Amino acid sequence: MKDGPIIYKRTERRDAAENRQQILDTASRLFEQFGVEQVSMNQIAAEARIGPGTLYRRYRNKGEVCLDLIKDNVVLCFEDMETYLEENRKEAPSKRLRGILSIFIRFRESKAQLLKGVEVFESAKQSKSGTPGPLYHELHQYFVDLFDEMATPTKEGKPKNVFRADMLLAAIKSDSYLFQREVRGYSPEEILELLWATFI
Repeated sequence: MKDGPIIYKRTERRDAAENRQQILDTASRLFEQFGVEQVSMNQIAAEARIGPGTLYRRYRNKGEVCLDLIKDNVVLCFEDMETYLEENRKEAPSKRLRGILSIFIRFRESKAQLLKGVEVFESAKQSKSGTPGPLYHELHQYFVDLFDEMATPTKEGKPKNVFRADMLLAAIKSDSYLFQREVRGYSPEEILELLWATFI
């Protein structure tokens, strides 16, 4: 047995867990039926038959509801990226970048509405802090690391790979990505090819 502090994990009270599940089931149904943008927090509370105060004590905004609905999928997406990067560590960084972009685009396609809901509220935080929200922080770091591997230092020093990663991240966020899908008519595969050609 290892020595060290014993950490007690706080468990949710049964009624709180039931409320949480009721909120998530209701929000998921409403989002599916009407779209994330059209559903209000008050509508979620009313349909879930709980008071608005109960809802707001657990979730400050709709973005937090969306994030709770997709958090397990987010974890799986990043686990897939980690596995891919580990299994392909000997491949060129440009190929690894393409691989994690492909994984993320598949994830984006499966959870488009919820991701957009999360991004609306994360973008307000990002504009204040200047850093990507928690959903994109790790992905941004992958991009920076891979761009650094690809970079050839110049007389001026290392290329501005944080900026490059910022621009790639902006291109795969909902506003840009969905514009390319819905207005320009590009398929996910075509978007992947164009992103790769543009940033590599």
